[in-house]
Amino acid sequence: MKIEHIAMYVEDLEKAKDFFIKYFGATSNDCYHNKNTNFRSYFLTFDDGARLEIMNKPQMENGEKTLTRTGYIHIAFSVGSMEKVNELTSKLKSDGYEVISGPRTTGDGYYESCIIGIEDNQIEITV
Repeated sequence: MKIEHIAMYVEDLEKAKDFFIKYFGATSNDCYHNKNTNFRSYFLTFDDGARLEIMNKPQMENGEKTLTRTGYIHIAFSVGSMEKVNELTSKLKSDGYEVISGPRTTGDGYYESCIIGIEDNQIEITV
């Protein structure tokens, strides 16, 4: 068994797509558009085959995204080395994204950083 994909609703579909392409090397399919419901989505594929579906539709709720809420809290990307964690974290910070932790070695031995990424969603960057 494997997770086939993760999905998330976003306010700005094109901006979210560009974010994951620019910083995490995603490739995108063509936009799917259901003209009856005005639902739109992209499937973003990453180097290892993992997929993220980003979606948008007219009627969405956009509640506060506190860091200690229940439910899905972050998506983690492995970039392969401590140096790449440092580089990507620095790039995201210089581009205006908030770094909320790290880069650092966690108590359980992971080298990681966490940022507040596109549309206030937490993203973990790890080796």
